[in-house]
This record gives sequence, C-alpha cells and structure tokens, in this order.
Amino acid sequence: MTSPQRRMMKLGAFLPAPGHHIAAWRHPEARPDGGLDFDYYRSLVQTAERGKFDMVFLSDGAGVRTKYKDADELSRQGRMVHFEPLTLLSALAVHTTHIGLTATSSTTYNEPFTVARQFASLDHLSGGRSGWNVVTSATDAEARNYNLDKQPEHAARYHRAREFMEVVTGLWDSWEDDAFLYDKESGRYFDPEKLHILGHRGEHFSVRGPLNVARPPQGYPVIVQAGSSPDGQDFAARWAEVVFTVQQTLDQAQVYYRGLKKQVADHGRDPDDVKILPGAFIVVGRTLAEAEDRYATLQSLVDPVVGLGMLSYQLGMVDISGYPLDGPLPELPATEGSTSKQQMIYEQARRQGLTIRELYLSVAAGRGHRFLLGTPETIADQLEEWFTDEAADGFNIMPDYHPGGLDAIVDLLVPELQRRGLMRTEYEGTTLRANLGLPRPGFRTVAGATR
Repeated sequence: MTSPQRRMMKLGAFLPAPGHHIAAWRHPEARPDGGLDFDYYRSLVQTAERGKFDMVFLSDGAGVRTKYKDADELSRQGRMVHFEPLTLLSALAVHTTHIGLTATSSTTYNEPFTVARQFASLDHLSGGRSGWNVVTSATDAEARNYNLDKQPEHAARYHRAREFMEVVTGLWDSWEDDAFLYDKESGRYFDPEKLHILGHRGEHFSVRGPLNVARPPQGYPVIVQAGSSPDGQDFAARWAEVVFTVQQTLDQAQVYYRGLKKQVADHGRDPDDVKILPGAFIVVGRTLAEAEDRYATLQSLVDPVVGLGMLSYQLGMVDISGYPLDGPLPELPATEGSTSKQQMIYEQARRQGLTIRELYLSVAAGRGHRFLLGTPETIADQLEEWFTDEAADGFNIMPDYHPGGLDAIVDLLVPELQRRGLMRTEYEGTTLRANLGLPRPGFRTVAGATR
C-alpha cells in the first residue's frame, strides 16, 4: 500500500510592478518604471518559479482605475501604466517552464470569442500553464472607455458573465483533442467528425464558432475568480477552480471556506477541485526588527492624498475627502463596485476602532487583505494555522515591494514552509492543472452544437 499524498499549500504570486504597498514605487530599491520593462518582469516571474509558486497573477483593468480631483493628485499615484497582461504573459511563457501564468480579463468589456482565442493561444504557447482570472469589472472609469457613461448594475454584470462562460467554454470545445490529423498522404488536415460548431444564440451573445485555435492543452485554461459577494460566490461555485478571497480573521476565513465548498458541492462539483486562496500581504525579515523597519520605511512614504484616494477607491469610489481624517469612518451608501471588499474594510474599521487616517494607512499595505509581518517562523505559523484549520487551500501572496519583497519571501519564507512539509520542493507536473492537482476537463459537446 502507498501512503496518501500529503496536502500541500497552493501559492500564487500577485505581481503588480512596484509591489502591493501603495508607496512601493517610492521605496529606494524599487523600480518605478518596472511596469514597462520586460526584463524586470522576467526576473520577477523567474524568482517566483525558483520559489516553486503555482502561479503568478497579473491583475488588470480596462483603464486607469482611480479616483482623483486633478492632474496633481493623479501624478502621485504609482501604477498608472503597465503592459497588457496577456501580451506580457505570452512573452514570459518562453522564459519559464513550470509556473502558471494567470491574467485578468473582463466579461463586461470583452467578447467571448476574443477571450477564448487569447487564453487558448496562451495555453498552447506555455505548454498548458494559462489561467484566466474572470472579473466583471467594478468602476465607471472602465465603462467610459467602452461607450458607456457608467457601469452596468452588479446583478446585470454577473448575468452577462454567466452566459459569457457558457460561450467561452463551448468555444474551447470546438475541436476534440485528437481532431487534427495533419495527414499529407490522404490530404486530410482534420477529422470532420471531430469538429463541433457552437451555434450559440442567447440574451447577450450570438456566436457561431468554431474557435480558430485547437483545444487548449489543459482542456480549459484554469478558471480563477475573486468575487466574494453572493453573486460572486455563486459564480465561483459554478465555474471557478481557484478563488482569490479577502478575509482578515480566521473565523471569517473558515466561514467563507466552508460556505463556498458547500456551494461547490451543491453545483454537483467536487469541493477539492476548487482551491481557495485568501490574499496575504507579507512583510518578512530575518528578525522582527528587520521586518518592522521595512514596513516603517514604506509607511513613511505614503502620501496622504494618495492614501485617502486609495481608501475611496476600495470603498467603491465614494468621496470621503470632506470627513475629518482623525474621525471615524461614517456610514456610507452602498455602491456598484466591489461590494465584498467594501464590507471587509468597514468591518476592519469598526473592529479595530480606526480613524480614517489610520484606516487609509492600513489599506495602503494590504488593500483590505490579511497583513502578516514578522520572521519566517512566525509568518509560517500563521499561514499553517489557516491551512490546517479549514480556512485556506493556500494563499495569494502579495509582496510589499519589488524586487526585494518577493526575494525575501522566496529566500526566507518558502524554505521554512518547505521545511515543515507544507510546500513542494519540486513541481509535480508541467501544466498548471497538474501542479494545482486539478482534473483536466474532458471534451464536452454543447447542446445545440453542430458539425
């Protein structure tokens, strides 16, 4: 008899160019122009691969997602320009061998055929390492770049997203895995019995197909999702295979973890086929004093104008500039933005009794995510607790600044997790699905499809 394989943490490396702290771009060691430097990004991703991370994750939006009053305020922001992520990941695919390559793409401001084609192409280019972070977008600033004055309502965005997923997955099943013969002798390029025309006609989309890319090596690229609202959780339970979440306490994380796993089962899926990865903003040092000094340096660089603007954005683009900075966060109206993120920040402010100034300094670090500061041993203790107590299958790691923060995590924290037997020392396979322990979807003939 063979012993069962030990459960391992799944780790994503969330890699905005300067790092996650809002003042990361101002750190003396940071590269403020890194968002437009391919060699810089190649180095970051190769560092994450050296650390045996499952995937790197590039967030994206359909425009400059920030709230600002004038050009001076905007000029103080640190992430205004960066590469389009699918283009960047396609280039990075040839400089990496095992790590997953995951990018954000919106179902609100794209068409299904384009997205299906892009991610299928990335999956082929990378040998089966692509992942799609599915978002419905969250700001009017993005809507104004796509012929709209304001974004559609929350429920409407998710309604479109559900049909979007049916079309995209249907297009990925345009060709059976062995459809292409390339038989020069017979003159048959493909087997016509293994071509399937989607022929979709729905409320939002009319897409005939087939996709002009062969079925992806993984069957489907890995589906990632980050919504925690009721609509977001239902969507994740139906479609997602990796879920990025925002919880700050063990109790919150356990409630979310158990609740989502149950919803996954209610959709007829195996809960083990959905990996839940809460975000973790990490500042690690060889000693506690070293970690505290790193954090203090970053906090000292927070521009109050930027901090307040970031808090406004995280609260759903609500203007709070008229309230006293050293007073409490008032009750504010709900918005059509990221409703789950808003609620988490409100709960943090109430739980910790934070003023607006204290709250924006807190948000400047983890942007509402869990914040861990300390030595490799103390941080590993906290990650292990969540992992073993049904609160997480792993974590979406958010380094404080780049490249130093990611280097410290890979060189200090990862070896400690490996020493405890919580993290791999070698990759299990060559595809993202293999390394995450996810099944490869079999070919599915969509109802109504034709040859």
